[in-house]
Amino acid sequence: MTGWRRLTSPRPYRFLTCTAAVGALLMTGCGGLPGASGDSREPVTVMTWAPNGSTGPDAANMAGMTAMARAYARWVNNNGGLDGHKLRVVTCNEGDTSVGAGNCARQAVKKKAVAVVGSYSRHGQAFMAPLEVAGIPYIGGYGASEEEFSSYDSYPVNGGQPALLAGNAKQLARGCERVSVVRPDTLAGDNQAWLLNTGLKEANRPAATDVRAAEAATSYDEAAGQALQGAGTADGCVTAVLGDRTETFFDSFRRLEPSYGDVRISSVLGSVDQPLIDRTGGRDSPFEGAYVAGWYPDAGDARWDEMREVIRKHAFGDNRIDPDDTGVQTTWIAYTALKQIVAAIDEPEITAGKLTVALNRGAPVDTGGLTPVLRWRFKDMLGSSAYPRIVNRTVTFQVVRKGRLVAENKKFVDVTETLSDASAKG
Repeated sequence: MTGWRRLTSPRPYRFLTCTAAVGALLMTGCGGLPGASGDSREPVTVMTWAPNGSTGPDAANMAGMTAMARAYARWVNNNGGLDGHKLRVVTCNEGDTSVGAGNCARQAVKKKAVAVVGSYSRHGQAFMAPLEVAGIPYIGGYGASEEEFSSYDSYPVNGGQPALLAGNAKQLARGCERVSVVRPDTLAGDNQAWLLNTGLKEANRPAATDVRAAEAATSYDEAAGQALQGAGTADGCVTAVLGDRTETFFDSFRRLEPSYGDVRISSVLGSVDQPLIDRTGGRDSPFEGAYVAGWYPDAGDARWDEMREVIRKHAFGDNRIDPDDTGVQTTWIAYTALKQIVAAIDEPEITAGKLTVALNRGAPVDTGGLTPVLRWRFKDMLGSSAYPRIVNRTVTFQVVRKGRLVAENKKFVDVTETLSDASAKG
């Protein structure tokens, strides 16, 4: 199985007839019209997909990602395109279903997309196979599916939930004598607990109290009680990784907490983010004081200023785009990567094969400090059996203060050792 593809042949030159009508546009005598010569830049078509308006209590809604992709295209095309190529963005509503994910992937093939960029789907088994068959690279996915960190056609910009959990363990180990982890009662939840415990063990902390919880519960009183007992009454911490149900858990937790003493709470981005904090009361939300591990700098960091300016000028008031949303931020970083890879290729026509070759050969991507410099050579990857395609093995430590997620530490924290240990021993 290989990610290499035969490159398509250049398109034949088009010949122009010299006439008086166009003579004024020619440089000298009979030549090529501007934009029509053999050196002209062909448009670059890509796709971005995400669930948009999905219904159901556990359905994801990441409409901001596709909206961000369109705003990015308007901005970049107003500023010369991608290295002179007009950017065409095709979007698809993935619907948060495997059928929808597969349909979006097949649409990407049909539309002759050269890449899928900055997208969200939990259904990697459905979308990755069609992309692999067509040789279409998947650049900068949100990291919601395991296949994004194993497929040879995937080029992730973050370390997904594994990196967040490894970072969360390091964050908790600094000040928590005892930790309880509340996670789904699933195989994926088993892996979450293993990762967290691997990080705690490296810091010479005892294993966390493992609290299994139903994914679709409407109340978590029993799980909250178990977590509080496990954390103890002094220097204890409770971390919950329940996705959209994390809010429900901490509602139950806060009702019980006064009878147990002061316990620090924690989670990871994706389970807790700024929009959720705003929605649940800001500084009066149940997340005030919480530790949170993230992939990128906090939303108030100056490194996001360019993205915010693009949203202000080119989103036309589209309220689906929240610059504090991790999905929107991931799409921005993914398109930043695409722009730099296209510039590195520096050819009149960009194909999926050429992108794949440039990515595999290690064309560097500088995201302006939003991540470390990214490269996808074999030697840049984690290479573990569980997460072979991870190249960004860093996280950020954040904390909720006065209703805002702010940096606890401005530096990126490397979690390579925890990811490698968890993969080797799991």
